[in-house]
Amino acid sequence: MNRTVPYQQPKTDFGKDPFTLNIAQAAKTNNTYRTAIWTGDHLQVTVMSINVGDDIGLEIHHETDQFLRIEQGQGLVQMGDNPQNPNNLTFQANVFEDSAIMVPAGTWHNIINTGPTPLKLYTIYAPPHHPYGTIQMTKADAMES
Repeated sequence: MNRTVPYQQPKTDFGKDPFTLNIAQAAKTNNTYRTAIWTGDHLQVTVMSINVGDDIGLEIHHETDQFLRIEQGQGLVQMGDNPQNPNNLTFQANVFEDSAIMVPAGTWHNIINTGPTPLKLYTIYAPPHHPYGTIQMTKADAMES
């Protein structure tokens, strides 16, 4: 069965079923802070929208590698590999549309939206990091969960 679904939000997590979509379109049209669009046993895909002047928030995933791709906007990515010191962010890079960011497990990281429009991106977690079906409309919603 061919399962290509046009992006709609909020939407269902299509995880564990075969699934395709235009990921660039999904990321660009997403208006939620974070929404899981596919969660499997070993991988998860989410789309994110970071407001002007806001950030993802400094975080670390001890057992999860992460891939992020910027589809629209610009930002500053910061990373540090000292698990005991989140303020030792020794890596910084400006990121723009089409930038790919790889975050190894156990690395503190943050992305700050430095542009005049919302930062639109998608991220891949391996293994999954968020619960199946996660929809966080705002950053505040994410911080609560």
